[in-house]
Amino acid sequence: MAGETGRREFTQDGTVDLKGSPVLRSKRGGWTACSFVVVYEVFERMAYYGIASNLVLYLTRKLHQGTVTSSNNVTNWTGTIWMTPILGAYMADAHLGRYRTFVIASAIYLSGMCLLTLAVSLPALRPPPCNQIDVTKCKQGSKLQLGVFYSALYILAIGTGGTKPNISTIGADQFDIFDPKEKIHKLSFFNWWMFSIFFGTLFANTFLVYIQDNVGWTLGYGLPTIGLAISVLIFLAGTPFYRHRLPTGSPFTRMARVIVAAVRKWEISIPPDPKELYEFDLEEYASKGKFRIDSTNTLRFLNKASVRTGSNSPWMLCSVTQVEETKQILCMIPILLATFVPSTMVAQINTLFVKQGTTLDTSIGSFHIPPASLAAFVTISMLVCVVLYDRFFVKIMRRWTKNPRGITLLQRMGIGLILHIIIMLIASLTERRRLSVARQHGLVESAGTIPLSIFILLPQFALMGTADSFLEVAKIEFFYDQAPESMKSLGTSYAMTSLGVGNFLSSFLLSTVSHITKRSDGHKGWILNNLNASHLDYYYAFFTVLNILNFIFFLIVTKFYVYKVEISGPVEALREDQMSTYIVSRQEEPVV
Repeated sequence: MAGETGRREFTQDGTVDLKGSPVLRSKRGGWTACSFVVVYEVFERMAYYGIASNLVLYLTRKLHQGTVTSSNNVTNWTGTIWMTPILGAYMADAHLGRYRTFVIASAIYLSGMCLLTLAVSLPALRPPPCNQIDVTKCKQGSKLQLGVFYSALYILAIGTGGTKPNISTIGADQFDIFDPKEKIHKLSFFNWWMFSIFFGTLFANTFLVYIQDNVGWTLGYGLPTIGLAISVLIFLAGTPFYRHRLPTGSPFTRMARVIVAAVRKWEISIPPDPKELYEFDLEEYASKGKFRIDSTNTLRFLNKASVRTGSNSPWMLCSVTQVEETKQILCMIPILLATFVPSTMVAQINTLFVKQGTTLDTSIGSFHIPPASLAAFVTISMLVCVVLYDRFFVKIMRRWTKNPRGITLLQRMGIGLILHIIIMLIASLTERRRLSVARQHGLVESAGTIPLSIFILLPQFALMGTADSFLEVAKIEFFYDQAPESMKSLGTSYAMTSLGVGNFLSSFLLSTVSHITKRSDGHKGWILNNLNASHLDYYYAFFTVLNILNFIFFLIVTKFYVYKVEISGPVEALREDQMSTYIVSRQEEPVV
């Protein structure tokens, strides 16, 4: 009887320990395991944003780069940071598993942080100091100096490619969606996950930024490096409590097989009865802790891949579940495209928004506010809004909508997109005022400090945090939730890819607009090294229009999006129908 009770305690979603044996729900997973993951993320975000938040000013003040060059170098690096998770997700889902991929990537990440700290600490690895207003006239960094610095940044980027898509997925994997209580906890996981991210970010944007501006870059970068080392140790300490998923093979290969098979059979008719399509037996899925998906009419052409023609080649015949998994990944692409423009807006926080702050009065009495520390208000706003959303908004909306989330994930994203329109409109009007005061005091050519408090930028920073609490949280939850069970890391990497493309798009738009406006505006242009002679108000107005057009596109693509069927109400039926086979098939396994 004891053995039978133990077997019933196995998680029913296919999670195992590092040896591949099924695990007990009472001993692994849940919020106990997630606590290690969440604490890791606090320290890791402190490390990452300890570098990213103030990087544009290091490039300007220490490496003597101009406005466009420094901003683009930041966004190109940040873009790489958010694009490499595609590779990390592939390695996790196809070969190493999420845990092992994460541990290896953490070692690479930490080595990059150590080299970066060394690069900012040794005088031989940076140009001599220079106090000229136009920093581009100062001595530039040598090939060796720039090579070491950028090598460190991009080694760090490779490391984050393996940590970012897997750490949040590891956290979400700790909840069994076949257990009603754990399923409810999972609905709140991503809210509190983002809370932990921004808690670490708050520390970076206040304390670490102040250290970098007022004490030194060695300590300012050394502390994040130590923080990252601590975060890795915390994660490793939670190893005995984690539930793991085995790698399921390359998701790209499985999707390619479906597309190729459908194209090769494009002349074949699809039978009217979906039961005639090729599919594995339920027991085969249950024995591996996987999910069988019924055929749908979405992207119906791909159903041809499951039509039997006599050949059993995986490039000619795919199961219905493989076809539906491919559909789920492909159907999210239009939503992904709609997130590129708001991700471009997020890129302005650590670039142009910070550069604006350097032109304003940063003093409060004898204390000077580091311009990059205004990003702390993004964090504070985000933290407050996430708590209010999770504790009050969701409960109120549940009564009206009967949706466990309060509103749908796409509705939550839509609210975030509307806020981005408002943010860039406010940013444009604020910049017009800043330029007007600069003209009134004759500070256009001299590039002097404008007698306006840096806090005039506060609304655009604070509203960006509010927008994040809607868009960014919903985005990562949407791409995780709507991805097939065997492709969760790939789905999560969509959210990272959005930020990566947004940063690269920011670099492209900044360079293109700067070049075009210099040619058409008497060689002055909208974005110059001297921001007092620039026209960032026009640039932000352009972003406002871009956000409006993007919101219209979002409304169109969401109208046609069909949510993946969730495992919700009939939990008991699912248990008895699908997962009972899993438990029976494991009855000879030792209880761990």
